[in-house]
Amino acid sequence: MQVFHIATVADWAAAQASGVYTTSTIGRTLEDEGFLHASRGDQWEAVRERYYRGVTTPLVLLVIDTDLLTSPWREDPVGDDTYPHIYGPLNTQAVVTTVPLRPLP
Repeated sequence: MQVFHIATVADWAAAQASGVYTTSTIGRTLEDEGFLHASRGDQWEAVRERYYRGVTTPLVLLVIDTDLLTSPWREDPVGDDTYPHIYGPLNTQAVVTTVPLRPLP
């Protein structure tokens, strides 16, 4: 299965250098949250709209293959829906594609 995560270009570059990604969401770490936020394919655009509108820092969409994760993940209830969460560092080898994102106005 593929899940998606919005990252800053700087955080993703640091992860590529270290081999692990530990930013849960913009301004929050894995240590802060206890997991990394992710989205399904039908969710990531709404997440971007809600939480990243007006962010001018360059962003990238990480496409993650859950079969390649070294940390556990699961879909957790959030309101009336469920969202995937990764319970540990994201190993960079699980990211199969990155897509640059243009800032939302």
